[in-house]
Amino acid sequence: MSFSHDVKEELEKHIGNARHCQMAELAAILNFSGQFGCDKEGGFTIGFQTENETVVRKGFTLLKKTFNIEAGARIDETKIQEIHHKFGDLNEPVNPLLVKNSCCQRAFLRGAFLSIGSISAPEKGYHLELVCTQEDKAKQLQEIMLNFEIESKMVMRKKYYVVYLKEGKAIVELLNVMEAHIALMNLENLRILKEVRNTVNRRVNCEAANISKTVEAAGKQIEDILLIKEKLGFSNLPANLKQIAEVRLENPEMPLKELGEELDPPVGKSGVNHRLRKLSEIAKSLR
Repeated sequence: MSFSHDVKEELEKHIGNARHCQMAELAAILNFSGQFGCDKEGGFTIGFQTENETVVRKGFTLLKKTFNIEAGARIDETKIQEIHHKFGDLNEPVNPLLVKNSCCQRAFLRGAFLSIGSISAPEKGYHLELVCTQEDKAKQLQEIMLNFEIESKMVMRKKYYVVYLKEGKAIVELLNVMEAHIALMNLENLRILKEVRNTVNRRVNCEAANISKTVEAAGKQIEDILLIKEKLGFSNLPANLKQIAEVRLENPEMPLKELGEELDPPVGKSGVNHRLRKLSEIAKSLR
């Protein structure tokens, strides 16, 4: 199963305690995937245009809790008028009164994601989107997210308006708002693991680069010292330069700090570097 499926299964099980929160979530599901119809006997029906079973199950669970309507049941005219009065025209954005409270906004986003949302597998990258058929509905989603300081973007894809998030932090925040806490923890664990891997890789690359520079510098020093030995001879060098030349030849891969510790008396890293530069200048004059 996909990560998106896991998130929706978790959201399906979450039912708000307050009726107004249940109404807000039902409003989202009806607004994005609901439809009213009539049967052959003239009764009214409510259905959901979706292939996702979690949306259908959650929709009918909320209808049962809020209006005592069973799945597939015929609805009398009085009840359908009450529902129309509560939710209004499904072709319009949801009535702001239904999502006035922060808890109801959370429930609304939960229902919206169930109906029209998807999220990519965290291992592949961070991407969450909600696909709307109408721009005004997409903008309402953005406004509600912004109430939780979640900044989303919108793009037109064919005939749809897609509200999306591409940053791991923003996606984690939205999962928290929708109260998908298990999915949030799984995503956070993967996000932390990915960040640790990236940090380790950066350090390894940095250390490899430093080692490469050290080896390259040591190779140049050896080359200079061998040239001096051949054309001038160590006996013609000052004692301090003769000593560092001999120690470097004996320890071609040793770091400067350790080279200094091999001298008598010991010399710091800057002192070793100074003497090696002097040898480089001598070698340059001999070329």
